[in-house]
Amino acid sequence: LLPPPRGAEFSPSLDSDFTFTLPAGRKECFYQPMRREASLELEYQVLDGAGLDVDFHLLSPKGETLVFDERKSDGVHTVETEDGDYMFCFDNTFSTISEKVIFFELILDNMGEDGQDQEDWKKYVTGTDLLDMKLEDILESINSVKARLSKSVQIQTLLRAFEARDRNIQESNFDRVNFWSMVNLGVMVVVSAVQVYMLKSLFEDKRKSRT
Repeated sequence: LLPPPRGAEFSPSLDSDFTFTLPAGRKECFYQPMRREASLELEYQVLDGAGLDVDFHLLSPKGETLVFDERKSDGVHTVETEDGDYMFCFDNTFSTISEKVIFFELILDNMGEDGQDQEDWKKYVTGTDLLDMKLEDILESINSVKARLSKSVQIQTLLRAFEARDRNIQESNFDRVNFWSMVNLGVMVVVSAVQVYMLKSLFEDKRKSRT
């Protein structure tokens, strides 16, 4: 597998999102390091650009093609991972004129960090029998709140992406309506002028006076 001419690497955070502009005739690739028995979820959307479509590739550390989407406007893919760097690419080489604005989000599960946090908490779980609520219950509640907050942030991010794409579509439609309205107005002015000229010519006295 040859490395792409351009690329970027993300830190192993649990949730990352990114928006970038993909020029016409270009291909952009990114890398994400993953651990064994973890989960990689990737969602992308084309926010702006003619056709709202792009080719998407997801490759394993061994160079095997896991996902290939051709001329899609959005997609959601989840894979169980192994140790190594996963590469995903957005391809706009089929377009020679229009650039694309692309949003994508990475959600990483079972990366090992939460397990370490729980082990740290367990060191303090001693002598809690006299308490109404044990530290395990507190930890469970905190993890539940954390999971719900993360899900809320994810949903809000996706809603912002949908809102951006819909706004771009509306602005494009607005420009088209204005353009064709001006064209129709110009045609109406020309037709009106022709009709006035023709009506005027009907009432002109073209008879030549005799001397």
